[in-house]
Amino acid sequence: MRILLTISLKRLDKREVERIREEVRKVVTKGRAPGLLRLVFHDAGTFETNDTSGGMNGSIIHELDRPENKGLKKSVKILQEAKSTLDLIRPVSWADVIVVAGAEAVSICGGPSIAVDLGRLDSEKPDLEGKLPEESLDAVGLKQIFSRKGFSTRELVALSGAHTIGGKGFGSPVVFDNAYFKILLEKPWSSNGGMSSMIGLPSDRALADDDECLRWIKEYAKDQNVFFEDFQNAYIKLVNSGAKWRS
Repeated sequence: MRILLTISLKRLDKREVERIREEVRKVVTKGRAPGLLRLVFHDAGTFETNDTSGGMNGSIIHELDRPENKGLKKSVKILQEAKSTLDLIRPVSWADVIVVAGAEAVSICGGPSIAVDLGRLDSEKPDLEGKLPEESLDAVGLKQIFSRKGFSTRELVALSGAHTIGGKGFGSPVVFDNAYFKILLEKPWSSNGGMSSMIGLPSDRALADDDECLRWIKEYAKDQNVFFEDFQNAYIKLVNSGAKWRS
């Protein structure tokens, strides 16, 4: 795979990182946060440990017409404003802009502050199709696919907590907290009729029926600080997965 060189250093200095964060912050709002965080997952989620392609490489820009990426064009358009401003001073990769936007999205909604290294390179080509987890997967299937991406069950459950923001019915759509796990334990979709049947994706509900996943759901529902710490660590691992850097 050919790589488009957009940043000359593997790690940018603190001043450069802060400049990127400042520009991205200008376009990140609570209402935009869920879409921006989803953009991170859909770019980085193509990574698998047994492959040389995929991962956090900005390839999502070439994959926006895929059905699984429906709605993400809006998030890319939002970030284009910040990227265009940054590029006037020094070119920055889409991968880095997306990573920072995801971290800012979590923070602005009350989640942990996530410090990320910057200096990723963008791919000139789309990643292979069929690499993202399907929304209909059961817990066994989710654990298998996340294992191929290098993530443990604990990390799978922590990253799934990103659904605490957005329109999936887990508490406030613009508050990043541990409501996702509390509601998974309540299983409101088990009640008859009403809007409760619309809460979450099939893959979310499947986590609550798996004993191994349930262990971490209970832990995060009990202690939000533990969830925040685990999510922060898993996010950093996610956005470094498959990333290409200038050596």
